[in-house]
Amino acid sequence: MFDDAKLRRLGFADDDLRATAAVAAQALGQLGLSLKKVKTALRDVQQRPAKFQGHPQLGPLAAALLAAAPAVVEPEQGPRPLCDEPVPGAVWGAELIQPEALAQFETARRLPVAVRAAQMPDGHVGYGLPIGGVLATRGAVIPYAVGVDIACRMRLSVLPEQPELLDRQRDLLRRALRQETRFGVGVQFEGRDLRQHEVLDDPAWDRLPLLTHLKRAAAGQLGTSGSGNHFVEFGELATAGLPELGVAAGRYLALLSHSGSRGLGARIADHFTKVAMQRCPLPPQAKHLAWLALESDAGQEYWLAMTLAGRYAAANHELIHRHVLRAAGLEPLAVVENHHNFAWLEEYDGETLVVHRKGATPAGAGVLGVIPGSMGDSGFVVRGKGHAAALCSAAHGAGRLMSRGEARRALTVSQRNAWLAEHQVELLDAGIDESPQVYKPIREVMAAQQELVEAVAEFRPRLVLMAAGGPAED
Repeated sequence: MFDDAKLRRLGFADDDLRATAAVAAQALGQLGLSLKKVKTALRDVQQRPAKFQGHPQLGPLAAALLAAAPAVVEPEQGPRPLCDEPVPGAVWGAELIQPEALAQFETARRLPVAVRAAQMPDGHVGYGLPIGGVLATRGAVIPYAVGVDIACRMRLSVLPEQPELLDRQRDLLRRALRQETRFGVGVQFEGRDLRQHEVLDDPAWDRLPLLTHLKRAAAGQLGTSGSGNHFVEFGELATAGLPELGVAAGRYLALLSHSGSRGLGARIADHFTKVAMQRCPLPPQAKHLAWLALESDAGQEYWLAMTLAGRYAAANHELIHRHVLRAAGLEPLAVVENHHNFAWLEEYDGETLVVHRKGATPAGAGVLGVIPGSMGDSGFVVRGKGHAAALCSAAHGAGRLMSRGEARRALTVSQRNAWLAEHQVELLDAGIDESPQVYKPIREVMAAQQELVEAVAEFRPRLVLMAAGGPAED
């Protein structure tokens, strides 16, 4: 009755709200209401959700809208001015970064709560803080400096088998990827396929009405991968040895995944960004950098929700790897994993700061992390060098050269497939907007950050599964 595009035009921008609205529309249609009357009803519940609480068809949508609505607060008089002078900041690989992203970085450095900043070489334009941006603040947390996909992260399972298993058992590995996770906006498991994990017993779900409302959908999305640039792939890992993991020098089959906290993180980000923008209006160029005082009620609520989303995202990856590997009859030898959209409390020069990494990998001294390339290019396991001027950070990937719209206009399937054939990659599914050509050359990005990380293993994708297309979740 109402497809995804029609619901977006009606103003249901959030994936979960749109899915709930679709169910409500179908229920009204089954009662015999015309398309026009259904459309009117959906608009009515958007405008006055409290009136429809308990309504047999529209009640769930009303409850979802009320839960998503931020608390109404009185804004200060006029936007807060930015500082005249920026705080200290360093940029790696400036020649690889578009001017618009560097301008966003300079704006973030002029926030009154900013203390220091760093920009990674995979940088490109984001909301507020550019992708690859790292920002340390004093006593404040910025929801959009964490990102919409809270706790988007990487997980690499190193397997004892040789990579030649990809040729001998390719059908089995294909089936394991296709059957044991799900891709797409709003997608989830149902019934007996629902994934079980102790993160659903976390007491934080009951500490905020927003989280309580989101728990049911989050339970369905556990073990799913979403859309955009998220993937699950088998490939070949070559290393001179990872002694901290007990991995000797050699070549290994490996499983790599990239995804985050799904609809849970997106709804948390949307809710608290609206609260921050009401409480902390800023000039237009900085409006998405609105912050919450960390010690305020809203700041503490966001921190609670963000950290729960982090545990949820980690559980999500754990389940993807557990089920895919079990279906393939495999057991991991070692695991490397890390967030790259998150905020941490870290100490610099004797002061505890809130360090936001938006599309940036933690790279403290000796800390292992994963920096992927693209579906047709290598990724790397890295060991951090703890570079203080970089706020102990590194890039989180290759970084985009083209927007999704540009990619769809400029590239063809045959161009993408020729690249993948040359690199011996089998693609099970993906949108054209994730073609290797839309990303910066990963080796240039790695060369630009040699003082930040040491590459200790190289991962080459061989069997790749992504969503067929859709909006980004970076």
